[in-house]
Amino acid sequence: MFGTRDLPSDLEAIRETHASDAVVLDCATDFETIRPEQAEDLGLFVDELDPATHPAAWLPDDAPRLLERYAGTDFTVGMPGDGSVTWTRQTVPPAVLVKPRVEGSPEPFVDFLIAEALVQVGTGEPEHFLGFFRDSYSDLADVVPLDPNATYQVAAALYDGWIGLHTRETFADWPAERPRLGETWHDAGTRIEGRLDDLPGEVARNETEFSDATELACAAIKHGLELPAPFAALDTSAYRSHGVEYAVTWAEKTFGEL
Repeated sequence: MFGTRDLPSDLEAIRETHASDAVVLDCATDFETIRPEQAEDLGLFVDELDPATHPAAWLPDDAPRLLERYAGTDFTVGMPGDGSVTWTRQTVPPAVLVKPRVEGSPEPFVDFLIAEALVQVGTGEPEHFLGFFRDSYSDLADVVPLDPNATYQVAAALYDGWIGLHTRETFADWPAERPRLGETWHDAGTRIEGRLDDLPGEVARNETEFSDATELACAAIKHGLELPAPFAALDTSAYRSHGVEYAVTWAEKTFGEL
């Protein structure tokens, strides 16, 4: 299921700087969540498996089944919204996993995704939003008047945006320090930028779901792009500093005004 991936020199340098002990692995088959018996094969490439568990009390009663599984005792690697490259700290050392769906993508873009994952590993923050929100995930679910899957998407986006506030200074240095990766980071931001201006209008006209809009806006944070209201309130030092409390308050205020 897994195999060690060779890294080009600039990517190897990022690994050494941000997550020197992390292993980068190619996956033989695509996945959203790896079956537990397959995930255990990670033990061939790491020193230890350390499955995450979280209290059931952190979850609202209508939480998606997969989120319940992640919080439980099953060894759950990979969750909805993780993208083409994901990472886990449920192994010692941490593992960055590259899915086969990247095949056909430009090599610099794939390397950027791996580099981004390595930087995120290096933050020491949780691999999933549940470890970020903890028992406040139920509070978030209470103020987000969407179905459980859309609430999950909003939570994942808010966490992605918060991580982006911590990592974008590193990315912004890459055009000068790591030109190949820096150019890809810039190009990815440019593609997002053109979709931001009319985002509130698309939501108001029911052309875009609010959860999708939140995901796009929060993805833009790591590129330092200008966000429209109400998402601009997430690109602040207050969100970076206060995290969960700020996210729940933002959601309550935002949905109260819709």
